[in-house]
Amino acid sequence: MTSTPPPPTPPASGRGDLPDRLARAITMAGPIPLSQYMAAANAEYYATRDPLGSAGDFTTAPEISQMFGELIGLWAADLWQRAGEPDIYWVELGPGRGTLTADAIRAMSRVGLDPPVHFVETSPTLRASQRAAVPYATWHDDIAQLPDDRPVIAVANEFFDALPIRQLVKAGDAWRERLVACQDLLFLPIAGKDVPASVIPEGLRDAPVGSVIETSPASVAIARALAQRLMAHGGAALVIDYGYDGPAIGDTLQAVSSHQFANPFEEPGSRDLTAHVDFATLAAAAGVEGARVDGPVGQGAFLTALGIDPRAEALARSTPERAEQIAADRARLVDDDQMGTLFRAMAWTARDWPIPAGFL
Repeated sequence: MTSTPPPPTPPASGRGDLPDRLARAITMAGPIPLSQYMAAANAEYYATRDPLGSAGDFTTAPEISQMFGELIGLWAADLWQRAGEPDIYWVELGPGRGTLTADAIRAMSRVGLDPPVHFVETSPTLRASQRAAVPYATWHDDIAQLPDDRPVIAVANEFFDALPIRQLVKAGDAWRERLVACQDLLFLPIAGKDVPASVIPEGLRDAPVGSVIETSPASVAIARALAQRLMAHGGAALVIDYGYDGPAIGDTLQAVSSHQFANPFEEPGSRDLTAHVDFATLAAAAGVEGARVDGPVGQGAFLTALGIDPRAEALARSTPERAEQIAADRARLVDDDQMGTLFRAMAWTARDWPIPAGFL
């Protein structure tokens, strides 16, 4: 995925030699912040593979069912109509294979909305998949490169979870930044130098030894930049991801490989590193720039409000041989014990735009 400022340049070779390069850098200059390790690992990971689907490492909501992208497209079309049908750009941050946008554009076109498409994506491998799904898109490495002559409706689905995080660890009477050290090719987290107590939320300063607080400066920078754009030119952004309302105590860094949890400190660049999204901090970052913030609400409640049930029924009627699979896909997207509550939706909107559907 991408961040602001841009992540490290992906390796040109694609040979998977990141562990050797990281080990040499750490041996020469000392342990590095976890955020730097995560940024380098994910830059190589996404540059060198398509991680999606049964043959990959994980599956996202757009790949589960066409209903997800279609409903988001209708969400955008409804907002556009109530805003007076202005000329807009459609923007997706970290668009995976382009499936969400392809499904959304198909749904939007039914009501006459067919905006130019802009993708923010740094991975050459994923850009190739996106080009096959949405050949008329324009690609950018960073949101700063997006055109700024009209409003945007932007979508970030499972984008913020892959951005680098810092971890602060309680060690004795002090908080220390978590660093990554290595011995040969064995990477391991260690506690670094003390950080000022002033950077720790007051209510968490007396947490027990071993407690972890996570922050994501890259996420905050993107949220603020996108909100600034909305305030200057109009439009809305929809963020869907898994997460919590922070600040809070907890270590959420995880790695996924072949649809199984893995050690995030083994074989960097070969597995997806993510962390739960702090929705409260993102809301504050967008709000400080003046954007109206709605949500977060659970993904299940959001999709239900947008009409996933009648859409599933219509699909089942038109393809009765797929009715059982459609019902299972719907359940996976909305049920509380699947993606319905862990995943959440939040909207940022220009002040002169309507409140988006699903948040009314």
